[in-house]
Amino acid sequence: MTNERACANTPGLPGETLSEIHDCLALALDATERPSGYTRSEREARSYMRTALRRVCKLLEIRA
Repeated sequence: MTNERACANTPGLPGETLSEIHDCLALALDATERPSGYTRSEREARSYMRTALRRVCKLLEIRA
């Protein structure tokens, strides 16, 4: 991971950083997927990851 800084007149994260976050969230969801059921805390954690992934996707669409 690089040490990127957004300057004051450039709001938000650089597209490269957003893409990296997107990839990490997708990999985390893939890594925790299993055919059997999930515990309540696992379902909750995966829900948060899916929500974060959707938000990052929307940010990437706006930047494009």
